Amino acid sequence: MTIRVACLGDSLTRAQFSVDYLDLLRRRRPPGDVRLDRYGVNGDFAHNLLQRLDAVVTDPPDVITVLIGTNDARASLAGYPVAQAMKRKQLPVRPSAGWFQQCLGAVVARLRAETDATIGLLSLPVLGQRLDGAAAQASQAYSAMIAEVAAANGLPLLPLHERQSEELRREKPPPIPYREATPAATVGVLLQHTVLRRSLDTIARRRGLVLTTDHIHQNSRGATLIAEVIDAGLPTRSA
Repeated sequence: MTIRVACLGDSLTRAQFSVDYLDLLRRRRPPGDVRLDRYGVNGDFAHNLLQRLDAVVTDPPDVITVLIGTNDARASLAGYPVAQAMKRKQLPVRPSAGWFQQCLGAVVARLRAETDATIGLLSLPVLGQRLDGAAAQASQAYSAMIAEVAAANGLPLLPLHERQSEELRREKPPPIPYREATPAATVGVLLQHTVLRRSLDTIARRRGLVLTTDHIHQNSRGATLIAEVIDAGLPTRSA
């Protein structure tokens, strides 16, 4: 029996600027084992995800994965254009750690109340590749909040941040400073990829980045770790 998996998230799940972890996850399974449904919207905060759950609960899947919070974590960093993000994403309040945790808790509450799906929450990918940097520490702090929500609701935590941190410690990459991805820079990556036909991995390699193309969006190595933690952490066939 094919298991339906709904993958909820932001641009990492949308996979317009990242290597597609859904595709990598699909390849890890025998043909027909899973059907993956994509619910990713570029730039979404946890609040935005909460507003668009109707499509998920109207036709409930068997398994739901939630990878959200990268933009919430970015908004905590100096230099992030909070006012522009609030306007673009129609946020009712200024993003904060407490509001993120509240919104994520509300996402989980609705999914639990209106579906019988197995739900797994992913901790965040590492922002940047300096584990002692402010960006990586922000992604770690928000991942800890995700772990708290998972524990409070008896849900599995899929340890993406932990796996990516291990990978960076093992790789010992150059300590390239984190740079916030501006809209122009993101479009630049897209143009390199679509017009110049450079792979996302080539773009990452030219920049000295191990898991990402721009400190945020995932290359093949980063996306593979997402696929791995989902594959390891959730059932894909009925017991």
